[in-house]
Amino acid sequence: MRESVRVPGEGPRTKQMEKPKEKGRNRMGILEAAKPAIIICTRDRARASAFYRDTLGLSLAHEDNFAAVFNTGGVTLRVSAVPDFTPHEHTILGFHVPDVPSTVKALREKGLAFNRYQTFRQDELGIWTAPGGSVQVAWFKEPDSNVLSVTNA
Repeated sequence: MRESVRVPGEGPRTKQMEKPKEKGRNRMGILEAAKPAIIICTRDRARASAFYRDTLGLSLAHEDNFAAVFNTGGVTLRVSAVPDFTPHEHTILGFHVPDVPSTVKALREKGLAFNRYQTFRQDELGIWTAPGGSVQVAWFKEPDSNVLSVTNA
């Protein structure tokens, strides 16, 4: 906003006016500092809970009538039962890990199979290395066929 002002001894000038702040808002985006909560749908919560706890090693925080709630990386992951749920064919959740090959090997030891995609050149573990050579990703499915990944990106 601009406002015309008169300075004594000079002609009129315009000066930049600050927009009035809305009550309760600051310059930060509304959700910029909010901690995300991840919600994953399942048809069988008991089976999915066992997978996230026993196979992936996530800590179960609590269960209620709506979800099994896990802690991962400082955020909550809610596994909620949705009877008519149909999984997506793309990655819905990725885990950032420091060493993708070691993580893939550890998860394979727990019986996890990693996805193969014809459009990506993946190594013998199922790891795709992005052009440039520093970013690695490996994809896998959980019991409801939701696609998850481990990556160093």
